Amino acid sequence: MNKYKNLVNNSFLFAVGNLGTKLITFFLVPIYTYYMTTKEYGIVDILTTTVSVVMPIVTLSIHESVLRFVMDKTYDKKQILMNSIFVVIIGFICLLPFYNIMVKFIPYENGIAYFYIILLFQSLYVIFQQYIRAEKKIKLFALSGIFYSIVLFALNIIYLIILNYGIKGYLLSLILTNFISCLFLIFGGQIYKDLFSVKLNIKQMKELLNFSIPLIPNAIMWWVMNLSDRYLIIHFLGLSANGLYAVANKIPNILNMINSIFFQAWQMSAIEEYRSKDRSEFYSNTFNAFSFIMLISTSFLLILLKPILNFSVANDYYIAWMYVPFLLLGSVFASFAGFLGTNYIASKNTTGVFKTSVIGAIINILLNLLLIPKMGVNGASFSTMVSFLVIWVLRIIDTKKFVRIRLQKTKLILSLIIIALQIVILYIDFNLEYLVEFILFCIQILINIKLIKGMFKRLFNLILYKVKKYIGSAV
Repeated sequence: MNKYKNLVNNSFLFAVGNLGTKLITFFLVPIYTYYMTTKEYGIVDILTTTVSVVMPIVTLSIHESVLRFVMDKTYDKKQILMNSIFVVIIGFICLLPFYNIMVKFIPYENGIAYFYIILLFQSLYVIFQQYIRAEKKIKLFALSGIFYSIVLFALNIIYLIILNYGIKGYLLSLILTNFISCLFLIFGGQIYKDLFSVKLNIKQMKELLNFSIPLIPNAIMWWVMNLSDRYLIIHFLGLSANGLYAVANKIPNILNMINSIFFQAWQMSAIEEYRSKDRSEFYSNTFNAFSFIMLISTSFLLILLKPILNFSVANDYYIAWMYVPFLLLGSVFASFAGFLGTNYIASKNTTGVFKTSVIGAIINILLNLLLIPKMGVNGASFSTMVSFLVIWVLRIIDTKKFVRIRLQKTKLILSLIIIALQIVILYIDFNLEYLVEFILFCIQILINIKLIKGMFKRLFNLILYKVKKYIGSAV
C-alpha cells in the first residue's frame, strides 16, 4: 500500500504545480494568437522549440543524472550539483563558436542572441528543478512551476498587450522568467548553501556523464519528432503553416500535462521500487491504470476538440483542429514509451534509450519527407504518431530484461479502436457528430469499467487511510 500511497501523494503534489502551470499557459494561447500573426507565431515556435531540443545535447542531458544520483544516498549531492553546473557552462561555451551556423536556423533578426540567453538560463533552471525534486522537496518543486507561469503571464501582458513589442516582447519575457525562476529556486530551495561549497570531482563527473550521454540520442529523437516536423513544414508549406501546427500542438499539451504530472511522480517511485520483489506487479498495475487515464482523456478531448479551438483561438487558426487527432495519439504513444523508458533510468542502463530512439527518429524523418508534400501539415502529425508507436513497441520488447509488464491487451486494443472511430467521425463532419462521439466515449468507459472500479476502490482506501491517520494524530 505504501508504494501506491507515495505515488498518489506525489502525483497530487505534481498535479497542483502542473495544473496551475498549464492552465496559465493555456490562457496565454489566445494572447499569442491575437497579438501575433500566424507567421510571427511560427517564428517564436521554431526558436523556442530549437532551445528545447538543443539544450539536452549541449548539456549532455546532465539533468537526468542530477535526479538519479542525488536520489542515491551513496553520492555527495553537493558535488553532483557542482559537477552538473560545470557541464552546463562548458557546453554553453562550446556552442558559442557555432554562432554563424545556429543563426541560419533562427528566422528572426537578432533571434540568435535571444536563443543563447534563453538556452543558458533554461538549462540552469532545469538543473535546479531536478535538484530540489531529487531532494524530495516536492511542494517547492510544484510551487516553482506555478511561480514560473505567473511570472511569464505577467511579463507577456506587459510586453505583448501593454507595450505591443510582438516577437521581441515574447522573447524578453521568456528570458526574464527563466532568470527570475532560477533565483526563486536558489533562495527558496536554499540551493545557495550547496553552491561552491565543494570542489569539482572529475571521477564522479565521468560517472554522471556515462549515465547521461546515452540519453543524448533520446534528445536527438525529440529534435526529429518536434523540430524536424517544423523545419520541414516551413520548407514545404511556409511559416504560416508552422504557426497552425504550433497551435494544433497546444491541444495535445493537455495530455502531455497529464503525462508530466504522472511521470514526475512515477520516475521517483520506479527508482525507489526498482529492487523490490514485487516490482513487476507494481509496474503492471501502474501502467494499466495510467494507460486507461491517457486513453479516456484522449477520447474526451476528441469530443471537445472543435469547440475548444472555436472558443480559444482567432478565426485564422481554427483550421488547426484537423491536425490535432494524430498528434493526440502521438502523445499517448509517447507517454507509453516514456513509462517504459523509466526502466532504463532506474536500472542505470541508458543504452536501451539510444537504440529505440534512433530507430524512431529515422522513421519519423523518412515519413515526414514522404508525407508532408502529399498530406500537408497532417503528414507531420501522422509521422509523429507512427514514430512514437514504434518506439513504444520496441521498448515493450527490450525492457522485458528489466521487468515484465503485463498489458491488458484486449482492453488496450478496443480502446484504440474506439478512438480511431472518433477520429474518422471528426473528419466526416455531420450533424449528429457530437452525439456519436459521446456514445463512443461511453462505450470506452464501459470497456474499462472494471479498471475504473479498481482505481476508485484503491483511491478510496488511500483517502480512508489518510482520514484515520489525521483523526488519530488529532486525538
